[in-house]
Amino acid sequence: MKDGRMEGRKCYTLPVGPQHPLYVEAENLMVHVDGETIADVELNIGYMHRGIEEMMQRRNYIQNIYLAERICGICSAIHSVTYCRSIENLLGLEIPDRARFIRTILLELERLHSHLLFLGVMGYEMGLDTIFQNTWKDREFVMDMLEDISGNRVNYALPTIGGVRRDIGDEKKQNVLKMIPYLEKRFRYYLDVFTSDRTICKRMKGIGMLPKKDANSLSIQGPVLRSSGVNYDVRWHAPYEAYPEIRDWNVIVEDGGDVYARVIQKIKEMSEATVVLRHALRSMPKGDIRTKAPMTIPGNEGLSLTEAPRGELLYYARSNGTDTPERMRIRTPSFSNMLCLPVILKEQKLADLPVIVGSIDPCFSCTDRVTLIDVNSGEQKNVTEGYIKKLGEKQ
Repeated sequence: MKDGRMEGRKCYTLPVGPQHPLYVEAENLMVHVDGETIADVELNIGYMHRGIEEMMQRRNYIQNIYLAERICGICSAIHSVTYCRSIENLLGLEIPDRARFIRTILLELERLHSHLLFLGVMGYEMGLDTIFQNTWKDREFVMDMLEDISGNRVNYALPTIGGVRRDIGDEKKQNVLKMIPYLEKRFRYYLDVFTSDRTICKRMKGIGMLPKKDANSLSIQGPVLRSSGVNYDVRWHAPYEAYPEIRDWNVIVEDGGDVYARVIQKIKEMSEATVVLRHALRSMPKGDIRTKAPMTIPGNEGLSLTEAPRGELLYYARSNGTDTPERMRIRTPSFSNMLCLPVILKEQKLADLPVIVGSIDPCFSCTDRVTLIDVNSGEQKNVTEGYIKKLGEKQ
């Protein structure tokens, strides 16, 4: 701890991370505390930077599918789908209708998987091990369904450029449909528990406030944005895949802006995901599941925007006539949502920090970025293999 003065207050600086029991992933929060009250927070990322964008620019378009789906273990499908869509936009390629529905089914199952994991983590952070065990048990059913339709429990290897690799037969479709009523019952149960248990409500209500004005000005994404009263969901407002044909579901918006609103929003959103799932499974058209795509792509630019479980996910791709992209750029929702941490943690009790940080459901492995700045000239340096080798030669 270090002591210092901030806004006329004598504060101690408490480093939280990069090694901390709150998350396996690494982050660093320099928390300035006045007694038990958080006066300010400095956020430092970069401990898990893996150079994904640079690696994508050294591999061909097919190899990058596998790289994209390993950016995040919880959101592997949405990353690979968004990547494939950006390359399909480079080509001006339309994928078969059946492939669009299969991708949508995969993405909504992954949304359930992600939200159940989040709910379990929140229970764990509040010391409620029963909630953690129950939600993760139900998550296992979802992962079983994902394995049934894709062959894998985590990295599904189902999306590809031009469509999908595997079809969903009638038997597998019925297996998923049979499981939906059970999940809907469980979601109603979780909603009842989180809205009626006085201990849970005490830990969440009025904690970690993010006003609507701040959510807009900071460009917050996804469930965190919608729990602050902003009605925006890429699936509804800029629909892709099968979402233009599936409109009988609702965008869940909560206006509380606190931890309670963020948790309740996700529980209700899981129920809406089952509506999308049921519609997509029953309305899936017959036909091909893949359109053949060329290995080399003429010079062009492509952009893809999707709604990941944590919010808006953007992929930018630029081609140059070869089988390798000239430039790839990825903006993840957690990268935007991190900006709200100093806002929602300020003037909160130190004991509430794990619950507040957990409520934005951050993913640091897909957030971390590295920028090198020349301290003499202020010039930004590109982190390339050649540049790193030059640095090594100077030592």
